[in-house]
Amino acid sequence: MLSKNTSQPSVERGSRWLQASAIAVLLFLHIPMWLIFLYSFTTDTAAYTFPPPGLTLKWIPQALSNPEMQAALSLSIRVASLATVAALILGTLAAAAVYRSDFFGKEAISFMLLLPLALPGIVTGIAMRSAMSLISIPFSYWTIVIGHATFCVVVVYNNVLARFRRSGGSMIEASMDLGANSFQTFWHIVLPNIGTALLAGAILAFSLSFDEVIVTTFTAGQQETLPIWILGQMFKPRSRPITNVTAMLVVIITALPILLAQRITAGSSDTEGSNK
Repeated sequence: MLSKNTSQPSVERGSRWLQASAIAVLLFLHIPMWLIFLYSFTTDTAAYTFPPPGLTLKWIPQALSNPEMQAALSLSIRVASLATVAALILGTLAAAAVYRSDFFGKEAISFMLLLPLALPGIVTGIAMRSAMSLISIPFSYWTIVIGHATFCVVVVYNNVLARFRRSGGSMIEASMDLGANSFQTFWHIVLPNIGTALLAGAILAFSLSFDEVIVTTFTAGQQETLPIWILGQMFKPRSRPITNVTAMLVVIITALPILLAQRITAGSSDTEGSNK
């Protein structure tokens, strides 16, 4: 009994230390982002001083009406949308092939599918640029889409493969035994089971593509996506408030879909657990 009483204070101290560590990590990660939000409303156009000399809302309409920002935003949305569609098709097909088939080199192929996301972005970017230059593909909107699709496929592949492994193949086999053809089995059995995984993968893929910088730098040519435009504006001190407003817009556009994807994935996992 004495040993239990003496160990309880140390357990409580350890718990408090872990909570303090978690709070410190969250502050370290999020304080820079909140500073961007704060300096989006400062009246000082050149320097970062704390506290800001004054606050204003005038930069928001100026940023939103900037034609260069609008063009970069439009390009980023179009690239992310098409890269997400390509990732959904290729990632789902790859996940189905790896899950449903046993063939020589299966593990190697699975590893190679994950490699573009695991490698440093600069390595992927250099590889993509070298390959495109070797086969004489002009750098344009389409080369950005190809570059982004290489790592977006990984996100969809991981989500769909994990869902396939949790759902099992008995329902598919039962559907085929009952006379359903391949399309009917996919439409009525497979798609409802992997639907939330596809949605979560699409949201994450869109977010990754939307704020990608390194691979875009090597594959864009003269095109400017929104992150590339923001990076260029950082060297113009008088444009810092507009740049901060645009960065705040990027944070909102990318954070909300990721939060939605997390909720979808968590909700689908809870539902499967209750059904079991």
